[in-house]
Amino acid sequence: MAHIEFLDETMRDGQQSLWGLRMQAGMALPVSPLLDKTGFKTIDLTGGGMLDVLTRYCQENYWEGLDLLVASMPNTPLRAGLRANANVTFSVSPKALMDLWVRRLCAHGVRSFWIYDVLFGIDNMLRLAKVAKESNAHVAGAVMFALSPVHTNEYFADKVSKLAASPDVDSILLYDTAGVLEKERLQGLVPGVVAAANGKPIEFHANNLLGLTGKAYVDAVELGVSVLHTASKPMANGPSVPSTESVVRNIELKGHTHSLDKSLFQPVADHFRAVGKSAGFLVDQYAEYDAFSEEHQIPGGMMGTFKAQLAMHNMMDRLSDVLDEVAAVRRDLGYPGMATPFSQLVGIQAVLNVVTGKRYSTVPDEVVQYAAGYYGETVAPIDADVLDRIMNSQRAREVLDNPPPEPDLDDLKKQYGTDDEDELIMRATVPQADIDKMRAAGPVRRDYPLLSTPELEQARKLMAMATSPVVEVKTASMDISLRR
Repeated sequence: MAHIEFLDETMRDGQQSLWGLRMQAGMALPVSPLLDKTGFKTIDLTGGGMLDVLTRYCQENYWEGLDLLVASMPNTPLRAGLRANANVTFSVSPKALMDLWVRRLCAHGVRSFWIYDVLFGIDNMLRLAKVAKESNAHVAGAVMFALSPVHTNEYFADKVSKLAASPDVDSILLYDTAGVLEKERLQGLVPGVVAAANGKPIEFHANNLLGLTGKAYVDAVELGVSVLHTASKPMANGPSVPSTESVVRNIELKGHTHSLDKSLFQPVADHFRAVGKSAGFLVDQYAEYDAFSEEHQIPGGMMGTFKAQLAMHNMMDRLSDVLDEVAAVRRDLGYPGMATPFSQLVGIQAVLNVVTGKRYSTVPDEVVQYAAGYYGETVAPIDADVLDRIMNSQRAREVLDNPPPEPDLDDLKKQYGTDDEDELIMRATVPQADIDKMRAAGPVRRDYPLLSTPELEQARKLMAMATSPVVEVKTASMDISLRR
């Protein structure tokens, strides 16, 4: 039997998957002290997309809200997530800006990070890990699981070995965005991951899109995983992670131990359920098994956007065609893992292929950048014919002639006209007009869930638009956007 630690995802992946990153600080502050007292090993609190969404759609000051939440939870390490080569945009960010993100989050009290790169740019991941260690933060090196002919058990063990060899990586996070890991694959995968981690703890995060993840968590514990990522029940399941309530019960039934105070589960759940219902957000989700999800591996937060975009063009009858095309585009592009940004890039290319009726006749700039290697080395080679079409697309030459710049911090301060580093990050990631609206809205509110009628209607409208950061493609005949 084992002692299992829990990482809480209620305020990060739970609300990202179900509320589109629109959980404002005041929505959580009434019960964040209870989460702090529950006994979680870590509480995952924030990520770069929250700054964008809170500023643009909620008119809330991200840094102010973060400070309030951090102050309310003094006893538990608080975590932030970072994509190693960009934190908000779907393109590539300067290294100096990424390093600054880590330092500013540390300055605001974050003391744990999960760092990932779907293409496993290990050098970028380890650079950010070293920056986090300047503040003695815990670093989880994330291994983003995907199904494909090239994503073998040996492939993942090799990536784990390279991450675990660094003294700046404290744990390995096995992250299954599509929730496709079942017992048979876990039995082949996890022992190799445990061995390659060389004694470092293994965390497991899997979104419960297929309804399989609760069982996968129990199986993973038997194979050596010691930290499980869960969320309070109303913020769990469906595209989110399994509920803390159910997973705790399951591991208890298997004879394992934990350190959580179960008496605090219900008041936390009652609060978030009330807030979610009053704001018109999703709560208490579930998912039915869909075998085709193993082919396209679309994250749950994108499916609603697919449907909305097709409905806009009176093409809802083409949903199955789009999903088939997602699987095809993913194969064409060398099987990128279906997590940000590649889930969005594959998804939007598939939509364009279907709505234009001619594959790769319109190619987003970010797909050109991916093909050009700006994001890193592809997992498998891009199909030669598809690569030729991408590189001969209308925008390709301009994109290739303008590779992502690498300004240093002083250059960034000059570019954005400020020495205030929090303000610099905001200006580098959010349009100034949205920052101005946010500041005009005043300080962070703390009186949720008592929402006025206009706010309730606005929240519902926002959710109808789907979820956070946007990839937009504009052509002469259509506007298309996808969000995580």
